[in-house]
Amino acid sequence: MIEVKNLTKIFLQKNGEELFAVNDLSFIVQKGEIVVLLGVNGAGKTTCMRMLSTVLKPNSGTATVEGFDILKQSQQVRANLGYLSGDTGLYSRLTARETITYFGRLYDVDEPKIKSRILEMADLLDMHNFLDKKIDLLSTGMKQKVSIARSIVHDPPVMIFDEPTAGLDILTAKNIVNFIHNCKENGKCVLFSTHIMREAERIADRIVMIHEGKILAEGSWDDLRTATQLHDLDDIFIHFVNNSSREVNDESA
Repeated sequence: MIEVKNLTKIFLQKNGEELFAVNDLSFIVQKGEIVVLLGVNGAGKTTCMRMLSTVLKPNSGTATVEGFDILKQSQQVRANLGYLSGDTGLYSRLTARETITYFGRLYDVDEPKIKSRILEMADLLDMHNFLDKKIDLLSTGMKQKVSIARSIVHDPPVMIFDEPTAGLDILTAKNIVNFIHNCKENGKCVLFSTHIMREAERIADRIVMIHEGKILAEGSWDDLRTATQLHDLDDIFIHFVNNSSREVNDESA
């Protein structure tokens, strides 16, 4: 449902040098699967997800979402995609209900369906007690729930979560993780990014380790453990980072 092929994004720095934020990434996410992009801050996770959601254009390579090309069929990609980042970016003067309704209309969802979807999501995310409160009166966790609801009001088959639990309290974070598992149970395709190793362990069917824009390793938790003979995901990640550094040094020599 997501197929990434040699995706590359280059930014020009102030000194004129090129920065490969994403460097030749290729991976696949299947229906009913949760794939975690795991890497430190600045690894290229967000840039990759912004390209998949058609916010940024790649310098080379491409990707498809539900069979639609991110460059040639961007409107169809957006119609089949729910994208959530850690930055809520909500309109402070609207209520939660008004915000979700507004985005439903943007996605051309009819009014009766919007109303029923709001009730469904309020049940799922425990939002009933603040649906009619203005956004600027909500807590960070409440705002993140509204962001999730506005992202999925059109019931997309593909979900992209860019560090959605960052800065949230443990109860709200757990609620969002439960929601992600609910997406999987309903057959949706889920791509999730995080720099938190334990979160990746709990959520992922497969892990794609990314560092300095490149994929270091890919596989299930058991695959990665077998390949390295290590049992801690922190140690496994460091193992692949060190191997990558040695390969770069060998090439330089």
